[in-house]
Amino acid sequence: MRAGVPWRLLDSAGGCGEGKREPSFLSESQRLSGAPVRFGMEDVNPLAKEGHEYVKMEFTIKHTWDSLPVSHEPVTVVLKSDNAGLLMEVNAPFFNDPPAPLGEPGKPFSRLWDYEEAFFLSDRTEQYLEVELCPHGQHLLLLLSGKRRVWNEELPLEFEVTRMKTKWEGKAHLPWNYFPPCTNKFNAFAIHGSGEERKYEALYPVPRDELQEGQKPDFHRLEFFKDLNLKGLMGEDWKQPESDIWKSLTN
Repeated sequence: MRAGVPWRLLDSAGGCGEGKREPSFLSESQRLSGAPVRFGMEDVNPLAKEGHEYVKMEFTIKHTWDSLPVSHEPVTVVLKSDNAGLLMEVNAPFFNDPPAPLGEPGKPFSRLWDYEEAFFLSDRTEQYLEVELCPHGQHLLLLLSGKRRVWNEELPLEFEVTRMKTKWEGKAHLPWNYFPPCTNKFNAFAIHGSGEERKYEALYPVPRDELQEGQKPDFHRLEFFKDLNLKGLMGEDWKQPESDIWKSLTN
């Protein structure tokens, strides 16, 4: 999600290890940092039985890539369990800068690095899913095995956008088949502006004391991704489904 929000995600407890279920009641700081939040299943599924619980994780991008505070209403990213994967929701300011890309809305577009992004990573293998979302409806999904080593791209995606004058909302349905085995880490990014006014923002930025002279934004700094416990979202007995796509990489 660039020109808006990029992400990365690694899951240390996605069925490849033991994970802890988060408490039901969370402070505001826990909610903003991405801690799981429970609410009635009927809030998102009117057919759900009364008393069932649903879990979401909400993340707020409050800093630039180099750990300075953002100067606008921050971008939020929400992860929810979906029938066959994760539902990723983005709520972000609409800067309309850069302008809409030339690609057809609702279709993959290969030059989306000026817009929002998200990443789902397995730190055991450095395999990750990169999700790029645009407020104008275009998207790009990349599968990488090793840092910056793309081996599959332009995967189909169910992606819906609601765009208003000053903000936009997006919903992307990410099937488990796209996630690398043992996904356990995550990061998200947002980009907007052009030329010297370009701004790069990160959920988990580079700490100020680790910056080096002349350093540029780099969303593939996997060492700064943080843990994502998918069992806290899906349930303690959940195991990440096997992916035929990723299995084909090793065959």
